[in-house]
Amino acid sequence: MSDLTFTPQQIENRLFELSKEIDSVQNELADAEGAYTTKKAAFEVAMAKSRLGLTGIKMTQAEREDRALIANEDAYLVLNSVEVLVKALRQKMANLRVQVDIARSIGSSIKASMESL
Repeated sequence: MSDLTFTPQQIENRLFELSKEIDSVQNELADAEGAYTTKKAAFEVAMAKSRLGLTGIKMTQAEREDRALIANEDAYLVLNSVEVLVKALRQKMANLRVQVDIARSIGSSIKASMESL
């Protein structure tokens, strides 16, 4: 097992790096969430137009939904890819927060060790 030792300065530097990374990811997440909202609204409007355009043809509600979805396949795929990006960025943000907590714990431990000397 390797002996990992950290200085207070290393912990401070790491927390600073994590802070900058959190800011960056937060900005990316805000942009992705904005794109998701826009794409979702466009998809819903396109679906409504497609469903309303299927008049005069006897079909079940499920068939109407399926035809509308097929007609809007590209918008659906784009919406799903943006949703995946949003979820990935949220997970990345959660992971960064865990790293911050770990760095703070290590820093507290180092401080307590130094005070006991």
